[in-house]
Amino acid sequence: MRSKTNLVFIVMLIIVLLLTGCAQPSQPGNEVSDLVTEEMNQDYDDMEITIATGGTGGVYFPLGGAMANIFNAYVPGLSASAESTGAALANIDLIRTGEADVAFTQNDITYYAYTGTEMYAEELDPVENLRGMAILYPEFVQIVSLGDSGIEEVEDLRGKKVAVGAEGSGTEANANHILEVHGINEDDMEEVLNISFAQAVMKMRSGQIDAAFVTAGIPTSAIVEMTETLDVNIVPVRSEIISMISSRYPFYVEVTIPERTYTGQSEDITTAAVMAMLVVPAELPEGLVYNMTQAIFEHQESIIAAHDRGNDIMLETALIGMPVDLHPGAARFYEDHLD
Repeated sequence: MRSKTNLVFIVMLIIVLLLTGCAQPSQPGNEVSDLVTEEMNQDYDDMEITIATGGTGGVYFPLGGAMANIFNAYVPGLSASAESTGAALANIDLIRTGEADVAFTQNDITYYAYTGTEMYAEELDPVENLRGMAILYPEFVQIVSLGDSGIEEVEDLRGKKVAVGAEGSGTEANANHILEVHGINEDDMEEVLNISFAQAVMKMRSGQIDAAFVTAGIPTSAIVEMTETLDVNIVPVRSEIISMISSRYPFYVEVTIPERTYTGQSEDITTAAVMAMLVVPAELPEGLVYNMTQAIFEHQESIIAAHDRGNDIMLETALIGMPVDLHPGAARFYEDHLD
């Protein structure tokens, strides 16, 4: 009787050991985010992606760095890095060539690239694999001039040395549109420089140029630094001019740079703006794009900590001004989270 009891005990002990052996303890640092469903996590595994941003003195760069950190922390199986680039137009080409997987750009540039119009009409074929992920915030066209340059209106750029943005950048496209509507061409200016805003700041500090265009969210860190040490003007774009621009290029809207945005700015300044947005290639896995989109909106506080423009990134406005089809992963996210 005793031996039978011992046998039963041994059998039960073996069963318990087998059951406990199957239940592996969780490993530190391998927790799956509670944001991500198993269904959405099935179409990719251990991916590395590159986020194309912009110059280090602009807004794309800090926001892209914050998003990379969010993706690494909250999107399982993903390793993301943010890279400084030539910004909007350059980023479109990086998506085209597969050198970037997520890119900051402008909604006007995205539309032109997708439809093969404007600057893409002759030089490049349409970029048909572009898909929308989210509209982010307004990008203000800011024209900065030295205080002693005599440039107080756009018309005053005639006969001056002006930086119009890096070649192939969204800033260059915006500068060309604004100058065009004012009837100003390259021959009307003493010198036109295709350089980044960071380079333009150095040349303005040394007095080598009189003014520079930059399209970015406000406050733009490089302009903040300039206004703290240099006497500069933020040149307005008049309302009637913005109406003329938007009749030709419907992505432009009128916006106001509030007074005291920059040191020495004593009044509101009217200018034009387009919308910053995120694009991805059509071939990116649906579940991955779903998870990245969700991570952005669930962890917006990290983006706000990187730059004030993070406050403008809202789920309610993420589709306003979307110029191309949404990526299916982003579309599913908005279907799940927008009423």
